[in-house]
Amino acid sequence: MDTIVKDYKYNPRANRLCSMMRAKDDLPQDVSESVETLDQALQDANYITARKLTTELTTSSELDTVLELLTRYAKSQPQATELLVEVLDATGTVRRFAAGALLDQTAVDDVSQDALISIADSVDSYDGRSKVTTWVHTIVRRRVVDHLRRQRSTVPLEDHDMSPAARMSSIIATRATVHEALEALPDLYKVPVVLRDIEGHAYANIAERLDRPEGTIKAQIARGRAMVAAHLRDTGVTE
Repeated sequence: MDTIVKDYKYNPRANRLCSMMRAKDDLPQDVSESVETLDQALQDANYITARKLTTELTTSSELDTVLELLTRYAKSQPQATELLVEVLDATGTVRRFAAGALLDQTAVDDVSQDALISIADSVDSYDGRSKVTTWVHTIVRRRVVDHLRRQRSTVPLEDHDMSPAARMSSIIATRATVHEALEALPDLYKVPVVLRDIEGHAYANIAERLDRPEGTIKAQIARGRAMVAAHLRDTGVTE
């Protein structure tokens, strides 16, 4: 805590974390204790407890606090990234932002998934200068622009104009390298990605088949897609 206070004036992320920690004093005791327990669970990589606490806290109007903690740990723990995406999906945060800019519900679904992929892939870029929800809104807005650009365009899109999901779908259809990228995924992510993107199963069907919550499936697919995209960039297939 002393280190955070010392850096308070100079480090935007330390600024926000310090404010968040001080804000615990203003919370009801049971909520404050839950926040501290969640912090400890994430530190210990105890994701059974962390998942339970995130559900409790997000229904207690502590979404910003939960997202701040998850984003902090997501930089070093893939499971925290998965849980972050799961919370953003379960609370409707991403979908609400997308629905505010689009009327077509299919487009809202597509943009929401694109945004979740981008969030999983770029969590390291969050610098703490704003709320996590503000950062998320910026990502969703970019994916909305991508979608509208594709809708207006009558010529094939360049790769840089395509969303991560659209780019991955194109690569799957044209490049055998994707098979290698998929095979490199841990089974935790590979199986749901293959079921969704290769075999075309609905999220609900995948959740039932794998006996996992649907929110977890969406988070794992988003994480898996991001890992595939990173693999393809590393091998020079995409930029």
